[in-house]
Amino acid sequence: MISKSCNYGLRSAIYLALKKDDTLVSINEISQNLGIPFHFLTKTLQLLTQKDLLISTKGPKGGIKLARPAQNITLMDIVMAIDGTKVFDTCILGLPGCGVLNPCPLHDEWSQAITLMKNTFNTTTIAGLAERVRSEKLRIADSNNPEFLDS
Repeated sequence: MISKSCNYGLRSAIYLALKKDDTLVSINEISQNLGIPFHFLTKTLQLLTQKDLLISTKGPKGGIKLARPAQNITLMDIVMAIDGTKVFDTCILGLPGCGVLNPCPLHDEWSQAITLMKNTFNTTTIAGLAERVRSEKLRIADSNNPEFLDS
């Protein structure tokens, strides 16, 4: 469905939204706490910075933070910044040219699922997900009890 890079971008944005203040967070911190390879994460976060979803500052006290309040960033913003429309345009069976005029056997069902997914991505904010992580003790990393929730 979504790429590994997009997965990492979503998890990183939620991580940043969990921070209690508006401080810069090092990429190394995110990499370690979420178990994401540093160099892969750096490239992913560069994309989000280029799309004005993150602010990046260099130097010894540098890092990244969300470019706007988490309640103003949707899943769709991040998915479109990293994966673009291919998530919504690709045939589930991988057949080129799949569509209303030349459908695959799952076209109708997949179209309904895509509509639901678009709606979810458009209405779900990073702030809402961060709140669920905090209140329901959900995880965004392999660890079931991440210590970063208290930061």
